[in-house]
Amino acid sequence: MPRHQLLHGDCLEILPTLEAGSFDLVVTSPPYNLGIDYRSYDDTASRDDFLVWCRRWCAEVRRVLADDGSFFLNVGAAPSNPLFPHQVILALTGGPEPLFVLQNSFHWIKSISVRTRGGETVSAGHFKPINSKRFVNDCHEYVFHLSKTGKVPLDRRAAGVPYQDKSNIARWGHTGGVDRRCRGNTWFIPYETIKSRDSQRPHPATFPVALVEQCVLIHGKGEATRLLDPFLGIGSSAVAARRMGLAGFAGIELDEHYLGVARERCEGLL
Repeated sequence: MPRHQLLHGDCLEILPTLEAGSFDLVVTSPPYNLGIDYRSYDDTASRDDFLVWCRRWCAEVRRVLADDGSFFLNVGAAPSNPLFPHQVILALTGGPEPLFVLQNSFHWIKSISVRTRGGETVSAGHFKPINSKRFVNDCHEYVFHLSKTGKVPLDRRAAGVPYQDKSNIARWGHTGGVDRRCRGNTWFIPYETIKSRDSQRPHPATFPVALVEQCVLIHGKGEATRLLDPFLGIGSSAVAARRMGLAGFAGIELDEHYLGVARERCEGLL
């Protein structure tokens, strides 16, 4: 296939045309069935119909994924519907014919407030505030790491962080003398600050480029990675693929306008 493809159409129609086992990594964020106003997609299906739809496109993802591949599925929820991400993952991993094994669960932290050692509370990141007497602001989403076997090796330190206490480098034999440790399953990746949502983020549900880059790093194949995103949106995964010089990329997008924005973002990197 061409090195980088941005494909216009329904993923259920395009995925079957892709070669089996042709991707090392899938990173995507499908519609959440929460009534979000997308341009070309009705986000108001019944829960049962939505879960059947998820199994259909995920079955194709499984087919095109290499046996040692990783599938990172970003799923968010509304505060009034907190079970939704878990219902999706159970539909994909449970029942008599599971499609995937849940290997890791990551928490994408968009905004966080922490108390420093000096006693000061510091807040960082961005979130969409809600007006409610029942629910608090939702500042995180799930990123489920799925694989065919649950045994795919990861490069944990490639996506890691330096040790705060440098004495740990020598204390722990597994470090090999390298100042790098596993980041764990909480990923603080804030959105970039923007001035105009209409011009800079013209899509109701996007993830940052850095989130895709984190998935590429931890999967551990580097520039040899062949990446797929069945729900491209405005192209965060395509931008990540170009920035990181990946060997192959395919993104599928139903809406022609969003696809055009993705192409413009990629062309801006050339």
